[in-house]
Amino acid sequence: MPCASIIVPAHNAADRLEPTLRSLCAQSRPDLEIIVVDDGSTDGTADLAESLGDLRIRVLRQRTRGVSGARNSGIAAARGSYIGFCDADDLWSPTKLAEHVLQFETRPTVGLSYAGYELLDAQGTPTGMKTTPPLRGTGAARVFRRNPVGNGSTAMFRRTALRGLAFRPPQETERDWWFDETFRQCETIECWLRFALTTDWEIAGVPGVLSRCRAPANTSAARTDKHLAAWERMVGKLAALDRHFFGRHFRAARAYQYRDLGRLALANRDRSMAATLLRSALAASPSPLLEEPRATLSSCFGSLRLTLTGSSARPDTSPQTRGRSA
Repeated sequence: MPCASIIVPAHNAADRLEPTLRSLCAQSRPDLEIIVVDDGSTDGTADLAESLGDLRIRVLRQRTRGVSGARNSGIAAARGSYIGFCDADDLWSPTKLAEHVLQFETRPTVGLSYAGYELLDAQGTPTGMKTTPPLRGTGAARVFRRNPVGNGSTAMFRRTALRGLAFRPPQETERDWWFDETFRQCETIECWLRFALTTDWEIAGVPGVLSRCRAPANTSAARTDKHLAAWERMVGKLAALDRHFFGRHFRAARAYQYRDLGRLALANRDRSMAATLLRSALAASPSPLLEEPRATLSSCFGSLRLTLTGSSARPDTSPQTRGRSA
């Protein structure tokens, strides 16, 4: 029985999946299974995964259900005591699995573990942005406002902790959901925050920058609007759990959403969108500037330099810095 299961949701990812799988196969702790969930691909994604010849790679094929549906299918099939995720165009460092497993084994109250990551642009080139989030004190307020857990390639769950997240919506007759499949964006922060609000498990980080994650290529106004609409729908859904909590933290959390979307636009050198989003962040709440001044000012100066010269400044990489919005 493998110690851990790493779930790789993949839709038409044949052109970028191989480096991801090789990074998982190269983990310093080798007792793992890699579950590639081929989510309705038409480009040979499943064949590419099987061609690598590593017996630890399992391929599941399903009709297209979206990234949440792929993760849910992977969780249902997983055999490991710990369950992690890696998107099909991201990379894990060789020691990532071992670091998370060590934390789980030495801290039995931790149910969700995360680590820092490096942000790449859509072509896979390093942007200079890295996250080194706080390792302790990650309660619901910090998850909502700043999301130190990160995106879908940074987190690992203790298998027993996932039991408290499972639900079956009325339209589903056979499958449990852990990630809400009605969300095509913001599905990870919805999951992390629901976990923080509804379970007693601890959420904690391990030191180091242990993933390399690509920013989405599209930072257009339409995509940004869809992201913000999904984020607000997530707030509306979870507000029933604690309306006072959401009333207290909403403005600051929304400002961080704008700021982090602005950082993505900056990573993709979209100067107009970066400037618009960063202005919106400062208008929504002063919290990002007051609580994370170096990261926020670095983003603002980077946007200004990109506007004036066409060259973005190297972003701040302090422990406050964040990258891809989840």
